[in-house]
Amino acid sequence: MPQIDAPGAAVQQPDLPTARGVASTRLLWLLGPALVAGVAYLDPGNVASNMTAGARYGYLLVWVVVAGNLMAWLIQYLSAKLGIVTGTSLPEVLGVRLRRPTSRRLYWIQAELVAMATDLAEIIGGAVALNLLFGLPLLAGGVITGVISMIVLTVQTRRGPRVFERVIVALLLIITVGFAAGVFFAPPDAGGVIDGLVPRFQGADSVLLAASILGATIMPHAIYAHSALTRDRFPMQEGPAATRRLLWATKWDVTIAMAIAGTVNLAILLLAASALQGVPGTDSLEGAYAALASTLGPVVATVFAIGLLASGLASTSVGAYAGAEIMHGLLKVRVPLLLRRVVTLIPALLILGIGFDPTQALVLSQVVLSFGIPFALIPLVWLTAQKGLLGDFANRWFTTATGALAAVLLVTLNAVLLVLVFTAP
Repeated sequence: MPQIDAPGAAVQQPDLPTARGVASTRLLWLLGPALVAGVAYLDPGNVASNMTAGARYGYLLVWVVVAGNLMAWLIQYLSAKLGIVTGTSLPEVLGVRLRRPTSRRLYWIQAELVAMATDLAEIIGGAVALNLLFGLPLLAGGVITGVISMIVLTVQTRRGPRVFERVIVALLLIITVGFAAGVFFAPPDAGGVIDGLVPRFQGADSVLLAASILGATIMPHAIYAHSALTRDRFPMQEGPAATRRLLWATKWDVTIAMAIAGTVNLAILLLAASALQGVPGTDSLEGAYAALASTLGPVVATVFAIGLLASGLASTSVGAYAGAEIMHGLLKVRVPLLLRRVVTLIPALLILGIGFDPTQALVLSQVVLSFGIPFALIPLVWLTAQKGLLGDFANRWFTTATGALAAVLLVTLNAVLLVLVFTAP
């Protein structure tokens, strides 16, 4: 199997079987990387975007959440496949393919901006959750969220990917319960949900929210991270049979992760549409929390805030991991994760310190992520279609066509967004 240069850094593998993909390896053991990457689909930016969409427009943008999740399945599988077959991450592949230093640096800048936007959303979300739960000032909450994320990252660097996965999956369970519980107390209108599956918009603001939802659903840093997670988790395979088994297991891994993420994201929007639509102030996280407490009771509101806190803690750890991989793969510079965590905390803490509206900052950060999607998605689709790189595991024509269609749709949405935003009266 053809390989590229720039292999990933050696990672501790405490429980790894002697040969990846051995027939006796259980499917359960092979699950995990997609669940970690899938946390990116449940970060505080998702909460803000989906909650705002439901509160303002009811069920109008249900179709955006569903379409985004379907596209996310294909994208995350392709990213995982790249890491499994080549033993390298997407940033590493691009670091080799982009031969000119200027090209690599420019690509790194846009990817780094995406990673910073991600970090901004996650730190702010954790700060808001601590404020709602304990009344802490937002700045103090941001610092605490950052410190806890450093502890989680220490687990990854010292104990290896398997233990890191367990920590993230535990947080994922808390996130799922926290965000989905409210739907059982305020069931959505079935007719409204079905009507919301019809693609349409209502003005520039709904397009902005649609781009925000997609930016929060199809996260560029998750595309970069997933290939690195599979590279770190699984050593190079011994033969095509082992690789096929692992790819089969990866499809299950991605399916489970995207099913969880899609269900929770949809639950957030439906909860806002059924319980918060038309209620003043519910297009902010603080307002939504207050409205949930008054309409569904303090227990539901508290569970929601706990889910928001777990979301911020889990997703900011994965975001820092992705940012470090982006820098290493493109610039061949490896900065310690904890040092990087400290540096990337600064923009989020500045936003919190100056008193900028946290929910608005979350929504805008997701729009930035939406513009970063094509830069990650187009190279991913193109590279996974190359037989010279993936050999017999290169995409089939319809897989490449579907990925290209998703990229075209996302780029078109961003173009429409720009026109509407800058021509609006």
